[in-house]
Amino acid sequence: MKTEYIYTDNQFFNEISLKRRIKLYIVNDHWTKIRKFFIYLRKAEAYGKRKNFYSKILSLWYTRKKNKLGIALGFYIPVYSTKPGITVWHNGTIVINGDARIGTGCVFHGNNCIGNNGKSLKAPIIGDNVELGVGASVIGGVEIANNVKIGAGAVVLSSCKEEGATLVGIPARKIGG
Repeated sequence: MKTEYIYTDNQFFNEISLKRRIKLYIVNDHWTKIRKFFIYLRKAEAYGKRKNFYSKILSLWYTRKKNKLGIALGFYIPVYSTKPGITVWHNGTIVINGDARIGTGCVFHGNNCIGNNGKSLKAPIIGDNVELGVGASVIGGVEIANNVKIGAGAVVLSSCKEEGATLVGIPARKIGG
């Protein structure tokens, strides 16, 4: 198992000083719990791809640890739904449908929902480097292009295939450019 792959999420944690990281662990800060959640998630995915019995057991073990910690943090992020490089800034509700696909380098600021619309099973496909503000949701079988910014509280109900767009409002609409 490649450890570089496991430690790609919440990359900002590696950029803070060792002294501050130690303090965060001592005081049991939420950033350390979020980091641990993603380590469990990536280990469950890595072991789940292997074919032997021992690896399958380890995948179940790490999935269970991820789910237990996820309940405390307010996260529901299924295995294989996100590519590496995800950043989550705050604990609090983050729900991702198991059929959704989230690209590399996406940023979640908290209270985000990526799910179906309740009428069909279609779930969002989100490109790379998409940033979701606090309370932003993407609902239904929509596609979001790379480098899109979704404003705080926005509810995206239709696809945005324009790279670099900014979406705001309920329902979300493109602003600028």
